[in-house]
Amino acid sequence: MKILYAVQATGNGHITRARIMAKAFKTLDIKVDWVFTGRPKKELFDMEVFGDFRTFSGLTFAIENGSINYFKTVAKNNVFKFIRDIYRFDFNGYDRVINDFEPITAWSAKLKGIPSIGISHQMAFNKNIPIAGKNILAQFVLKHFAPVTTPIGLHWNDFEQDLLPPVIDEAPTDIQLKPNDIIVYFPFCSSQKLIEWFAPFPEYNFHIFHGENKPTGFKHIHLYHFSRTHFQTLQKQCSGVITAAGFELPSEAIQLGQKMLLVPLANQMEQQSNAHALNLLMRATIINEFSTGVLKSWLKQPTHKPMNYPNVAYELVKWLVSSERESLENLSEKLWQKINSEHIKTSLPTTKLKVV
Repeated sequence: MKILYAVQATGNGHITRARIMAKAFKTLDIKVDWVFTGRPKKELFDMEVFGDFRTFSGLTFAIENGSINYFKTVAKNNVFKFIRDIYRFDFNGYDRVINDFEPITAWSAKLKGIPSIGISHQMAFNKNIPIAGKNILAQFVLKHFAPVTTPIGLHWNDFEQDLLPPVIDEAPTDIQLKPNDIIVYFPFCSSQKLIEWFAPFPEYNFHIFHGENKPTGFKHIHLYHFSRTHFQTLQKQCSGVITAAGFELPSEAIQLGQKMLLVPLANQMEQQSNAHALNLLMRATIINEFSTGVLKSWLKQPTHKPMNYPNVAYELVKWLVSSERESLENLSEKLWQKINSEHIKTSLPTTKLKVV
């Protein structure tokens, strides 16, 4: 069996999930051709697991000061090249076409009548899940950005839908969370702004991944290049995570039992909804802007009980290549049953998104 797997590469979360899926495919000795779009090849890192992968320009979003700028997004993308790549893409020789919110192969498969399977957190928005920041444009983008014939949504809770748990690495066995160590991934604002925010708290160590290694002028604030390996090494010792309201990193934080301080991107329904869901699950503190007072209070919060997620990638790959698949509903039920029942909340309280 030969599989085409296309991934939206503008954010590191999609690539992180793809790395885990790649390892699962290799375990079962399944040939996969990987395609990444939305970021130049030279800007990608830690990509060895994908072998001789291909890249295309695709589509990407322009983000300024923690908010999507839709006008600059339109100007930033080469629509003519995007359309050309859609019509030129060749699916010959593939038995399965899998998509992680990647628009070129999604639209090409749709126009050519080729069945495709979508595996991503974005696919969960086809179901009845907690939503915040709803707007017509955001709903249109989520629905039409990367259309597929079989959507498989990933989320932190089943919400009484046929959703799957997050696709993440198994939790490391050598976790030693230090109460005063915090890992930070928020590349949507300047590193200087982050440094100024953390400067008044010298009793804590802040490890910031922002694409550059350079001195910060503070012994307790450290700035690093993007590196998955280095990030994972530090992640095992940090009791708290400060980031936007994406999906992969919060999933890892839930698995490790880390507390979270989230700054969801403005005008981004997915991130606003993620923040809302994590608030309902009582797993994160949500803010709209940097606040010294809130940070001081959050730093004193305790960690959470770790979530024991199953090996979703391995089970999902077996499901994808099976000639006689069980229903998605059965796969969902089986995977959620593997998680300790004390963590499952299929009936959630109805509360408003707490923003401070």
